[in-house]
Amino acid sequence: MITQIAADLTAWIRLLGCIGDAATLATCEPKALRYRFLHVPTRLAHSARRRRLKIPESWPWAAAIVAVFAHIAAIPQPA
Repeated sequence: MITQIAADLTAWIRLLGCIGDAATLATCEPKALRYRFLHVPTRLAHSARRRRLKIPESWPWAAAIVAVFAHIAAIPQPA
């Protein structure tokens, strides 16, 4: 069951998030995609009652990961 959920999550990320600037991540194998998303050296910062995830610019896929999050955040809420 968990394996199916992980496969579905990977497929939806590729379909909804990996477009435009993040198109390089759409062609990755699932193992490489998991590595690029889960091994990012990030910091969680709190300020002005908001949480921000800080991704270092030196990470090779930082721009693509930020683009994926921006595409997913831009999806409108269901009515």
